[in-house]
Amino acid sequence: MKGRVPSGVRNVAIVGPYLSGKTTLLESLLCITGATSRKGSIKDRNTVGDSSPEARDRQMSVEVSAASTEYSDIHFTFLDCPGSVEFAQETYNALMGAGTAIVVCEPEIARVLTLAPLFKFLDDWEIPHLVFINKMDRAKDSFMDVLHALKNVSSRPLVPHQYPIRKGSDLIGFIDLVTEQAFHYHAGAAADPVPMPEDLKVEEHFARQEMLEELANFDDHLLEELLEEIEPSQEEIVKDLKMELGADLIVPVFLGIAEQDYGARPLLEALVREAPEPSLTAERRGIKLHKTGEPLAQAIKTYYTPQGGKLSLVRVWQGEITDGMSLNGVRIGGIYRMMGQQTESLQRAGAGEVVALARMEGILTGDTLSTGDGKLKSELPKAEQLAPVYALAIAPEKRSDEVKISAALSKLMEEDPSLAWEQHGDTHEIILWGQGDIHLQVALDRLRRKYNLPMNTHLPRIQYKETIRKPVAKIHGRYKHQSGGHGQYGDVYIDIAPLPRGEGFNFSETIVGGVIPKQYIPGVEMGVRESLEEGPLGFPVVDVAVVLRDGSYHSVDSSEQAFKMAARSAMQEGMGKCEPILLEPIASVEIWAPSDFTSNMMQLISGRRGQILGYEPMADWKGWDKMSAYIPQAEMQDLIVELRSLTMGVGFFQWKYDRLQEVPDKISERVLSMLSDSSSGNTKSNGNGNGKR
Repeated sequence: MKGRVPSGVRNVAIVGPYLSGKTTLLESLLCITGATSRKGSIKDRNTVGDSSPEARDRQMSVEVSAASTEYSDIHFTFLDCPGSVEFAQETYNALMGAGTAIVVCEPEIARVLTLAPLFKFLDDWEIPHLVFINKMDRAKDSFMDVLHALKNVSSRPLVPHQYPIRKGSDLIGFIDLVTEQAFHYHAGAAADPVPMPEDLKVEEHFARQEMLEELANFDDHLLEELLEEIEPSQEEIVKDLKMELGADLIVPVFLGIAEQDYGARPLLEALVREAPEPSLTAERRGIKLHKTGEPLAQAIKTYYTPQGGKLSLVRVWQGEITDGMSLNGVRIGGIYRMMGQQTESLQRAGAGEVVALARMEGILTGDTLSTGDGKLKSELPKAEQLAPVYALAIAPEKRSDEVKISAALSKLMEEDPSLAWEQHGDTHEIILWGQGDIHLQVALDRLRRKYNLPMNTHLPRIQYKETIRKPVAKIHGRYKHQSGGHGQYGDVYIDIAPLPRGEGFNFSETIVGGVIPKQYIPGVEMGVRESLEEGPLGFPVVDVAVVLRDGSYHSVDSSEQAFKMAARSAMQEGMGKCEPILLEPIASVEIWAPSDFTSNMMQLISGRRGQILGYEPMADWKGWDKMSAYIPQAEMQDLIVELRSLTMGVGFFQWKYDRLQEVPDKISERVLSMLSDSSSGNTKSNGNGNGKR
């Protein structure tokens, strides 16, 4: 495109499923535009994207990587986003600042469903996007069949922009459906124009008509031309593509082989011609820009780097940010353009640019930034934070490192908001929560590399409780101790009874005649409460009522401490007679999955001792069901792993604690047996049926 685009800036997120070739496409785009002298490869671990040690170890994207280049007088910033569902939060946060997204996918109908959550997010947020069907040399299904399959998972109409030219099974070129010009690919060079293949004229015509008919749904003039069989001009078609892509009304579809640079140049040209300017993106997203033009930005990613400390990747929505300026009361310590893990210092950044700001302490991913004092009139919308679905208990290999854990985990959460941690009150374990096993392993690698905190891990213990079935009365407890001088004397009679589930603990007294002075009664309650911390089965006791009925005291030797010890003795005597039973936490779970997998979900739930409450179609997501169930928490540790396995990686769930419920006898026997073995040192059990990780 000749001449300069007024804004001169585009920021483009590259998204798509795991192994679709996003990072390889980025390498092609950077090499073609001269940003790099040679293409890197994932195998050789020298790509601009996936440049972190954790990404290169696994040969997969684990965080957003930013890279900049220039082409046709436009400055591009590409955001290479992870494809694994376990790192979806990274992708969603980055998309909140993107002007356009390239959805990279493979030409396999069987894998099209993996795009459904991504298309849903893009459509819900009205983010303009186009599709690049990569790896066309491996296609087993026809282009039009793949296109139609893609349409089934998108609420926006997909519009073919190109049609493939094959020689046998090889992809050798494409037909531009706007110009109807055919091209042959050449490795390392632009495609050459060639005559239209005679054997593809009919297929090309149908594909082009499909494109024009979709565009005509939004352009009455084009519709009239088609009805009157008037050939629309190329300028009109391009204008419609630009307008309707910018308004997120259509999804243009391109094709190629990123590994050989095939299709990368036409894709770039389309971004130059058709991708919306930054101001249109802000307008479409409903962002109210200040009339004064004061700077407005949003943090879309946080990094902690070994050399530069904290970097906040921000999208500038309005105005100009300059080095040394204060945003939200925090002074900018430097402005940088990122190229993977390399940085280039800048003095300023304008509207539409994506840059890194140094030393923005207290600024979190998703925060809105302005030159005010941090008291914003309104916050820019953020991507919803994904609920954690997988957990590990962690402990430092060195006991002396325990004091460093809290600060390191806080920085880890800043870099990756989809992580969470807690120190559990019952088990006293530090629990690290995330989106899956790989997600947590990456987090543990960062703890080791960045903060020198190697960790031991195991599956979290289930927070079993116990209660009683049968009441007992007049249980006697006495504490008498004499060792010279004043002795210790406390004497109590108590009744113990079960309470309805969820009632907790209740203590009362019916003392008459002063047989136990009132100042000693709190000691009795304290002793009872302490005894409930570990019942006869070895777990905290709940749903129990204790009544202090009678007792006696000594005018000299009695004390609050003595009555506390007497109460503990009575509880120890009485609880074993009350038929203690084991309780387990039950979670209320909602599972979302495509309707094709609903029967699989039912089997999954019933196979984990779950109770299905029902299911219903999702009103805002065609072809998906939501299923509600109760599932024992002991059965949920790897629920997300099996759920993803059964649904091609797209199923997901949310859960919350609901209640305690009696454990079936066989399960109870196994848990208590494991607890007994653990106490005797025979095994390193975590109390939920799993050994040490």
